[in-house]
Amino acid sequence: MERTFLAIKPDGVQRGLIGEIIKRFEAKGFTLVGLKIMKASRQLAEQHYDVHKERPFFNDLVSFIISGPLVAMVWEGEGVIASARKIIGATNPLNAEPGTLRGDFGISVGRNLIHGSDAPETAQKEIALWFKDEELVSWEPSLKSWLVE
Repeated sequence: MERTFLAIKPDGVQRGLIGEIIKRFEAKGFTLVGLKIMKASRQLAEQHYDVHKERPFFNDLVSFIISGPLVAMVWEGEGVIASARKIIGATNPLNAEPGTLRGDFGISVGRNLIHGSDAPETAQKEIALWFKDEELVSWEPSLKSWLVE
């Protein structure tokens, strides 16, 4: 079963959108296997955004993600990475379709509510960075037989 890492960024937490965001993934039929609210350290944020280290916006990304509490999550399900990216919407909320999280609630590229892994390799790396193995709970929802053939 595929897993992905999602993080509700400080703007999503401050705006009271945690429940709305989680609801969308639950309604889609994905299983929440890891969840914690936390304030990321600078070191963790820099590791997370390491792929952007040479870009001019790297320091802004790091500063924003450590500016307040965030909600780190691991979700599981068939095709969860690609599906989550569709639920989240385009990086720039101005380009995000209505019905996506960023299309419905996003303000700007710098305040776009949520991070989602973009590929299986990225998901594995991010999950290992943000969660210890013992913080993840494998379980099977009783509804699974109604959702998966």
